[in-house]
Amino acid sequence: MANTAPYALIDSHCHLDLSAFAHDFNAVVASAKSLGVTRFHIPGTTAKRWQPLTHLAARDDIDVSLGLHPYFLSEQPKSQLERSLDELDTQLDKHLPGVVAVGECGLDTVIDVDLQLQETIFARQLDLAKQHRYPLVLHARKSHHLIHQHLSAQRFAHGGVIHAFSGSVDVAKQYVDRNFVLGIGGTITYPRGYRTREAVKAVGLAHVVLETDSPDMPINGYQGQRNTPERLPLVMHTLAELFDIEPAEVARVTSANYLRLFH
Repeated sequence: MANTAPYALIDSHCHLDLSAFAHDFNAVVASAKSLGVTRFHIPGTTAKRWQPLTHLAARDDIDVSLGLHPYFLSEQPKSQLERSLDELDTQLDKHLPGVVAVGECGLDTVIDVDLQLQETIFARQLDLAKQHRYPLVLHARKSHHLIHQHLSAQRFAHGGVIHAFSGSVDVAKQYVDRNFVLGIGGTITYPRGYRTREAVKAVGLAHVVLETDSPDMPINGYQGQRNTPERLPLVMHTLAELFDIEPAEVARVTSANYLRLFH
């Protein structure tokens, strides 16, 4: 389905490879395209999903990243995780078209996964991204200080996206200083998202990309429903109001930010 909107948006983070979209993947993509979403980035979460992702990356409208999400690390023995990291090294060395980042990786101090294990696996993924010169797709929940320690220790200089950013102005500026952009989605559409809106306003639109985190991170007004990329224009309109600019300008700048980082 053709884009009938007067702008071209990019969903920088949507899990379209999950079972929530198994029955209607093509319809979801077509519906989003009809509303102006022209490109989709699907991040990796577990090693078993990397091969299907690389197949999707052959499409000209989909990018993917390959990584190990901290949520799922405790589901496998450490020996299997080590083998997965070796496989990640092999995959990154191929520099396959459409594979544009390492992630979704990072640290989460809220979940019931051993933090030392998380840090060990994150440090290795960070090292591989540095070796192969890939940006990162970072998951950071109540762990920004630890993330920065690892970035500093490895002198990581290839940038990336801070997925689902919801931190303070100071935290946002620290990431921007490291050439990261903020992944902004449903959080800013809620009244309680004032701190995130303040941070976005402080760093400027030049350091922002749009995301839905589909099927999660619902947009205000759609709680309890499966999130999809077709709701990305609602994030765009929220940012347009925040910066008092036309929605098409938000689309132009954020899409340019994405393409500059990943292409």
